[in-house]
Amino acid sequence: MTTQTRRARANTDDVHARLRAEVLAGTYEPGERLKFAPLCERFGASASVMREALSRLAEQGLVTSEPNVGFSVMTVSLDDLRDLTATRIDLETLALREAIACGGVEWESALVAALHRLDRTPMLTTDLPVRISDEWEEAHTAFHEALLAGCERPRLLGITCALRDAASLYRRWSQRGEPDRDVAAEHRAIAEATLARDADAATEALRAHFQHTTDILAASLPSH
Repeated sequence: MTTQTRRARANTDDVHARLRAEVLAGTYEPGERLKFAPLCERFGASASVMREALSRLAEQGLVTSEPNVGFSVMTVSLDDLRDLTATRIDLETLALREAIACGGVEWESALVAALHRLDRTPMLTTDLPVRISDEWEEAHTAFHEALLAGCERPRLLGITCALRDAASLYRRWSQRGEPDRDVAAEHRAIAEATLARDADAATEALRAHFQHTTDILAASLPSH
């Protein structure tokens, strides 16, 4: 690989990471067009670099690409949320069973640390309007990644990561309150069953956690 090729790849990786972070932060509205020229100018990227970065986001399901239209942020609907949740349940419970079967002491230690960080991070901001904090989103993602990290199937983990990103966007865009819900207790129940190597209890706790979130978000979404 030439020096020029390495620089181009590094630049693409940087633009992709920055743009992905903006999408996941809810900077853009659902279905919003990602106008090519302004993005190139704002990110200081060439057309080829920006096209590659957007194509990666499309592969990850965060944006869509249509011929003669260009790239847009993913849209939201109740039907899609239900499909997303069902797919996450199928694949993440499979990955969790694999993690419980294969994960070692280092995996257990990392999971305990991720749970502790999540427990200590406030979920909501103190400013108005109240919203889910960036710090909590990061800790929440880290917990779910640590939960499955013992799984030794990289392709499966890659798919679960992409699905998790899409679910995070639904949560960001909804910003609905969750009265009478103890999210921290749900995470602790998942972790405790996992660390006890009780695959049935752990996967059921994870399924219930996903479904509870979906039921809350569904109230704010169109059916199509």
